[in-house]
Amino acid sequence: MDQELPGASVDVVEEAREPKRFKVLLHNDDYTTMDFVVKVLVGVFHKNESEATQIMLSVHHHGVGVCGEYTAEVAEMKVSLVHRLARENGYPLKCSMEEV
Repeated sequence: MDQELPGASVDVVEEAREPKRFKVLLHNDDYTTMDFVVKVLVGVFHKNESEATQIMLSVHHHGVGVCGEYTAEVAEMKVSLVHRLARENGYPLKCSMEEV
């Protein structure tokens, strides 16, 4: 007499899903210096000087600049780090994230 193990004949199909991605954004204000924004982009987002300058100019001219796309956990950490660095340096720089 054959006995089946519980659940042994059940086909389990799991769909591998990519984690949700989030854009991290910097927002323009009237107080944070362009130099500080470039330093944040180089230090936190690992941009080279040229990339950082282009993103900073987007923030300056269009009110917002995209720093990169990350998983939720990484995006949250980067937003928090930007806010901490801005506060420590006396700037009101706003950073946010939105789902891609």
